[in-house]
Amino acid sequence: MSKYLLKLYVTGQTPRSRRAIENLRRICEEELRGQYEMHVIDVLERPQLAEDEKILATPTVVKELPMPIRRIIGDLSDAEKVLLGLDLQPCQPRNDTAFRKEEKR
Repeated sequence: MSKYLLKLYVTGQTPRSRRAIENLRRICEEELRGQYEMHVIDVLERPQLAEDEKILATPTVVKELPMPIRRIIGDLSDAEKVLLGLDLQPCQPRNDTAFRKEEKR
């Protein structure tokens, strides 16, 4: 499995920024189990990076590797939408998915 490279762009230490950081870390730890590298970029401190990436709203997470590049804007509170939107493949199937497969048998 290839390692994921994620960049999270935030604006300062607002509650929304902190919530996005916490949510993305939780999702990565639960689903990717160490197979990721996450960088938090404060656009107030590094505006040129945000401009180079054409970041128009924060928080925004950009999955750079593996390709294709994907982006999501928001506080990342819905883990399923984050996984789907960033095309992240969990290390192991989620328990609720396994349960649904058992129900169909």
